[in-house]
Amino acid sequence: MQIQFTKMHGLGNDFMVINGLDQSIEFTAEKVQRWADRHFGIGFDQLLVVEVAQQPNVDFRYRIFNADGSEVQQCGNGARCFAKFVYDKGLTDKTEITVETASGIIVLYVEPNGWIRVNMGPPNFEPMHLPFKAEMVADRYDIEVAGELFDIGAVSMGNPHAVLRVSDIGAAPVDKIGSQIERHARFPERVNVGFAEKIDASHIKLRVYERGAAETLACGTGACAAMVVFRRWQEVNETVTISLPGGDLSISWSGVSTDPVWMTGPAISVFEGTIIDG
Repeated sequence: MQIQFTKMHGLGNDFMVINGLDQSIEFTAEKVQRWADRHFGIGFDQLLVVEVAQQPNVDFRYRIFNADGSEVQQCGNGARCFAKFVYDKGLTDKTEITVETASGIIVLYVEPNGWIRVNMGPPNFEPMHLPFKAEMVADRYDIEVAGELFDIGAVSMGNPHAVLRVSDIGAAPVDKIGSQIERHARFPERVNVGFAEKIDASHIKLRVYERGAAETLACGTGACAAMVVFRRWQEVNETVTISLPGGDLSISWSGVSTDPVWMTGPAISVFEGTIIDG
């Protein structure tokens, strides 16, 4: 079977995107891992799939698989690429696109300059919703890794995030500490780990160790998580530029727990291809 796909990226966070509206495909962990291999496959951080919505008054269903084959609830950079894909492919002519995900409904907006603005929904700080083992919700938590205590913020942006403050983003122990926090016993479903250096009240530098994918060039939900954690700590403004290794995103949040987080940034199509499924 031949499968048509598009290779895309959002700030270097790269994706294989498949139109599942007119292709019937079974997605297994082994298959996704094979496609994700950067030497023997296509190579990507996540696989994105466009499917028929299962709820009324929704335009599409959006599924995300990590490079290790695990299916996850949300991906911010992927959401922008999803919107550009369905718009550029003529699957919709709407510039306001409602999308069903495993973590709920999100709304994607195609801006006149081609950038994509995403309503990521409100942040959720309740430990049970990450999930995270803690007695009660708090702005900060201590977590022990390799005999050392780390001060983190924890939030769900449709997927779980731990955010650590660092003084030098370039020297942050992303691989060593990120991998250990990702699989820490207090995060029973694992967690994405953000290492954030605050430059000023409107600028944060960030590196993210993604659950199931290791460090990536960019993470949209990670950018949202870093911003809302620092805003909850009353350290940043309502709109913040998040600088990731792959480029910048603009993240806005009022600070009111029920208000949505807004993410704006680019999405780029790289090439089209066909892969043999078998």
